[in-house]
Amino acid sequence: MVLDLLLIAVAITLDPLPIMAFVLVLSAYRGVWRGLVFILAWLACLVAVIAMVLLFTGGQPPPPRSPPSTVALAAKLAIGVGLVGYGEYRRRKRREPPVAAEPQGRARHAADPHGGSGRISPWSAAALAVFLQPWGLVAAAATVVVRADLSHFASYAALFGFCLLATASLLTAELYTVFAPEAAGVRLRRLRSWLQEHQEPAIIVGCLVMGLWLTGNSIYQLTA
Repeated sequence: MVLDLLLIAVAITLDPLPIMAFVLVLSAYRGVWRGLVFILAWLACLVAVIAMVLLFTGGQPPPPRSPPSTVALAAKLAIGVGLVGYGEYRRRKRREPPVAAEPQGRARHAADPHGGSGRISPWSAAALAVFLQPWGLVAAAATVVVRADLSHFASYAALFGFCLLATASLLTAELYTVFAPEAAGVRLRRLRSWLQEHQEPAIIVGCLVMGLWLTGNSIYQLTA
């Protein structure tokens, strides 16, 4: 369980779209506070998903080969296949000629709902965090959390570490802006420009790698 959660958390925290949106939030009016709202909403989504799974299992992992365990593995397998398919779709689409005046992506459109006015309300920041959450990966994490055993401290540590690592990139940018606002503004804008140029390869590689891992791991556990 720990390795699966670790890999999924890394994939979540390195997703370029939320990072790009978060940089825009930080650069808006009172960006530090808006960024904090974004992070809290982001964490709330993760905690809510984990809590729902634990309420369903009662904090006790289902026995191996039991119907709930098999369903969780089948769901993880389906998510893995879906990520591989989505990554391959994006890879094929990337080869097509670009369309003139094509939007830069959902991150830019969603993160600047006021037409570049530089003002984002706290509610907008919270909504962005929910909208840009990589729900496919979060769903994959939910299928892993099914195996959490709350009678052991290690499970609490793994779940806490998952939430922390999945939010690490946002927390780093937030703290950097708090303690070094001028330097952070310059470097985060550069990071956003770099991500805009490389977001498509990052999404493709991330989906394929994570999808193949989830698929292979699920098949192994189903057949072992």
